[in-house]
Amino acid sequence: MALGDLMASRISQSSVASSNHLGECSTQEYVDLVGQRRDRDSETGSSSQANSTTITIATSMAYLPQAVVLCELRHEAFEGCVPSGSLDSGLVPKWRPKKLMKTGCAALVLCLNIGVDPPDVIKISPCARMECWIAPQKALETIGETLNLQYEGLQPKACYKTQLDPTVEEVRKLCTARRKYAKSERVLFHYNGHGVPKPTANGEIWLFNKSYTHYIPLPISDLDSWLKTPAIYVFDCSAAGMIVNAFIELQERSTSSSSGSSLRDCILLAACEAHESLPQSAEFPADVFTSCLTTPIKMALRW
Repeated sequence: MALGDLMASRISQSSVASSNHLGECSTQEYVDLVGQRRDRDSETGSSSQANSTTITIATSMAYLPQAVVLCELRHEAFEGCVPSGSLDSGLVPKWRPKKLMKTGCAALVLCLNIGVDPPDVIKISPCARMECWIAPQKALETIGETLNLQYEGLQPKACYKTQLDPTVEEVRKLCTARRKYAKSERVLFHYNGHGVPKPTANGEIWLFNKSYTHYIPLPISDLDSWLKTPAIYVFDCSAAGMIVNAFIELQERSTSSSSGSSLRDCILLAACEAHESLPQSAEFPADVFTSCLTTPIKMALRW
């Protein structure tokens, strides 16, 4: 049975039960009322018989069944909430930083390789092609500029730098320059890997060589050493959960190897889990995850 049919069936059953219950209550109240009036008439010696008319208003009340949504442990907000001294009202989740930190600059890396599909992805026909709401036919520069503008709408004071189909050396220079510029502020690293293979189980993302004839792996440990901390990562690619797992292992290794606490201030946003692929339906843009982050109103209005 479809979800809509199931909900409609439950609402209908609940409405019938509620109506019957209300009907029984109305009948009992009517009997009590008639009895009280007859007692008063007999005491006053009135010979006339009281004719009473009752109007029963049928009320249909639907009690929706309690629905449990977002039931994974990380979504159980109230168990993970503590009172906040900085906010005027409400409870604040424990994971939320106690103080806000400015994102000073961003590195936007797009590996699209337009016209060449990755070897480990089987495309459906027709499939999603739009990037940043732009048809990607020979429009790589336009897509990069549009992504830049979308992020500027969220943080206009940050400094943005875009790399299109870069090599490992170009990404290294970009990341080290962004960290030097940001100093102690947070650095945003956005990675679009729609034109390269999926991340590996060893925690590697893919870039290009200078002649664009080979895919070159970039270990997450190297990326972390360039950007340092604090940082926020956005990984819009299939099997993005692989990268999250690699960061967790990296954190565990660094914690076990050091005597004190070495918890890194790192925020990871991944498009899907390690075993999942990005949606390919033509009704969605290819970068549906990025679109939800940077243009949420447009996504909500369309879908």
